[in-house]
Amino acid sequence: MNVREAAASLLATVSERSPLSEEWPGLDVDTAYAIQDEALRQRRARGETLIGVKLGLTSRAKQQRMGIDSPLLAWLTDAMVLPAGVPVPSDALIHPRAEPELVFVLGRRLAGPGVTAATALAAVDRVYGGIEVIDSRYADYRFTLPDAVADNGSSAYFGVGPVGLPPAALDLSLEAALLEVDGQIVDTATGAAVQGHPAEALALAANALAARGLALEPGWLVLTGGMTDAVPLRRGSRVAAHFSHLGSITLSG
Repeated sequence: MNVREAAASLLATVSERSPLSEEWPGLDVDTAYAIQDEALRQRRARGETLIGVKLGLTSRAKQQRMGIDSPLLAWLTDAMVLPAGVPVPSDALIHPRAEPELVFVLGRRLAGPGVTAATALAAVDRVYGGIEVIDSRYADYRFTLPDAVADNGSSAYFGVGPVGLPPAALDLSLEAALLEVDGQIVDTATGAAVQGHPAEALALAANALAARGLALEPGWLVLTGGMTDAVPLRRGSRVAAHFSHLGSITLSG
């Protein structure tokens, strides 16, 4: 299997499969990012537009479970956006889960290396609350870090809430989210769960992309990572995220 074949195989997966690393012994993170980039090329070839990036494994707890000390990056395209009121296309997913996120919209280009949280936040135009729907192609969400990177960070869909504020209007480390499933609050967290501060995640994204000769572009969205653990999104269920100052967003399965 080569990079092109691996990317095509992951894009074509419609049911649980074994981790890619079991078919590709020695798969490393750099090769996994090459697979991720090739999958993006194939998605753009079929008409999708690149609109930003997401971070995964940004919470310390998730990193410890995976045995890593840094998040992963993945691409966002317009095909992943869920407009308000549109149900999650459950028929196209395998085992979706949902998690609340803080979402940045960039006002200017942000290029590393050497980006700090302060310089990263200065590039942000607006902050929104959102929900990301993740959906690993791997059985039982069992994978190594290279597997997750190659799978574009278990990306599926995301929705963005109705309230956007300038970052100066918020204390992002204290901005809280309540995660509700079918009317019951099941989890809560603040922005501090994301690398200590979501701006740290943004800086990390800019610096990591710089190592690949890339940058965060004006107008891009950046999903900074799940604030809580992800919860299963079952057919017919409703998942809502209620933020301190960024309003609420609800997705239905």
